[in-house]
Amino acid sequence: MNQSEVIAVTQQALYMVMKVSAPILITGLIVGLIISIFQATTQINDQTLSFVPKIIAVFIVLLVSGAWMINTLIDFTNYLFIQINTFTR
Repeated sequence: MNQSEVIAVTQQALYMVMKVSAPILITGLIVGLIISIFQATTQINDQTLSFVPKIIAVFIVLLVSGAWMINTLIDFTNYLFIQINTFTR
């Protein structure tokens, strides 16, 4: 296993992390932005007002896209096992 193969696998792993975590992060960002705009317009400064909706939104996204995330990670893991088998030869 040479250096270029290690770099390629590392790049693919980082891409997979970004791909799988993107729905959760984008949802948290959008909900946080909406709550921040609401807090700025109403001048309500309550910490739980931004925390609870984010948790609920992230939970809903996990319910909706959880199967896709698991399948994507399983496919990548199978790919890695195949690559490990070819690297050792």
